[in-house]
Amino acid sequence: MNIGLVKSVIINFNIFIIYYVVSINLIYILQLLIASFNLTTYIRKMVYSDYQRYMGSRNMIPVSILVPAFNEEKTIVENIKSLLTLQYPLFEVIVINDGSHDETLKKVIEAFDLKEVTQPIRYRIKTRKVKGIYRNIDIPNLILVDKENGGKADALNAGINISNYPVIVSVDADSVLDSDSLVRVMMPFIEDKRTIAVGGIVRVANGTKVVEGKVTNVNFPTSSLAIFQVIEYLRAFLSGRTAWDVINSVLLISGAFGAFKKDAVIEVGGYDKNTVGEDMELVVKLHEYFLRNKREYKIKFIPDPVCWTQVPESIKDLRSQRRRWQIGLMDSLFKHKNMLFNPKYKQVGLITLPYFWIFEMFGPVIEFLGYLLIPLSYIFGLLNAKYFMLFLTAAMLYGVLLSLGAILLEEYTFNRYPYLNQVLKLCFYGILENFGYRQMITLFRVEGFVRFKKLKSNWGKIKRHTFEVKKLQI
Repeated sequence: MNIGLVKSVIINFNIFIIYYVVSINLIYILQLLIASFNLTTYIRKMVYSDYQRYMGSRNMIPVSILVPAFNEEKTIVENIKSLLTLQYPLFEVIVINDGSHDETLKKVIEAFDLKEVTQPIRYRIKTRKVKGIYRNIDIPNLILVDKENGGKADALNAGINISNYPVIVSVDADSVLDSDSLVRVMMPFIEDKRTIAVGGIVRVANGTKVVEGKVTNVNFPTSSLAIFQVIEYLRAFLSGRTAWDVINSVLLISGAFGAFKKDAVIEVGGYDKNTVGEDMELVVKLHEYFLRNKREYKIKFIPDPVCWTQVPESIKDLRSQRRRWQIGLMDSLFKHKNMLFNPKYKQVGLITLPYFWIFEMFGPVIEFLGYLLIPLSYIFGLLNAKYFMLFLTAAMLYGVLLSLGAILLEEYTFNRYPYLNQVLKLCFYGILENFGYRQMITLFRVEGFVRFKKLKSNWGKIKRHTFEVKKLQI
């Protein structure tokens, strides 16, 4: 072994790590600052907005809500009840049972007294066979579709084919929306006709109470693992996506809650059935298509319309989810690698995609290698303990600062956790996540990176929990 070469590699990589960590933390701080100004402007706008008058207006754009469901018997009925109580003038809820093996289909049919009907389907996107359509004359805006299993993307495409309205909203079957979420997420379509997609904020539903399909009491999850994810979601949505929205470069609209112009989705071929990251892939396809054809468009992120979704409460489920997210990210970036550093794709190709390649896709691998080289640096006498501890402390403090910044941003703007003990608990977990949880997530993402080819068609399974449901007392 050439000891000199090994030492040289370690020294150069350590220098690279220093610049890398400094760069990514500066980017995160910049995102947090941008998000702070943008959210302040948004809050002021909403204070003086009369958006509530649109709730009863017949001039609102009609909406088709698509709910793909595969083995969702524990949450599907409450999800549908929540959607049917949304305050919006004209919408339909289309539940697509994607060949479930459990009692998803049976529970929906029984809960809403649905009957099989004959209804023509316009196949604008090719999908697996639709076996039946169920409706109830007393609930005209609810449609249940039973189809052969083809995956979430195929189920959404089937819902698009059956939908009647110009805007589609995708909602996960384990999610609950705030009653005015639909009005708020539709406002960008009304304010600017160039808007083709809008994403809303997603928050953690574990621990919340649901009354007649509505979230009435926001509590913390009992699982520490889920509380860590509360911090992650606040940081990712309030800071990250709000900042990308400023330069029209939102690359990901969560599959849990997103709105799209139906014609635009059909133009790009619908949801991609050959990826586990169909939500990101659709958004990147829209960017690529509209920029390549030099058509004006807007893809927006709105921090206010709230979707409450269940997050994993076991390490096994969390591992499966984060591995899948990493694989979906990589798949989409590889499929659109021609956009990277390509001036034709403007800020998306020159700023956003390079960031996602360098810091999101390769970031976990670089961080993991950094952990491995620490003991090697020590063995070869290359580790200056004083400077190492100083650098490590600074990196940890940056992580804590970003988490606390996102929490304070939440309290200053939407204040979903209004009590002091809740804020203190969030801050405690925001500090604690840097000592073990973050490293665990890195390992899961590295596994996704390494096993990309083998697992890129494997969606994985996550255990669902029934919502804590209460009925109104009369």
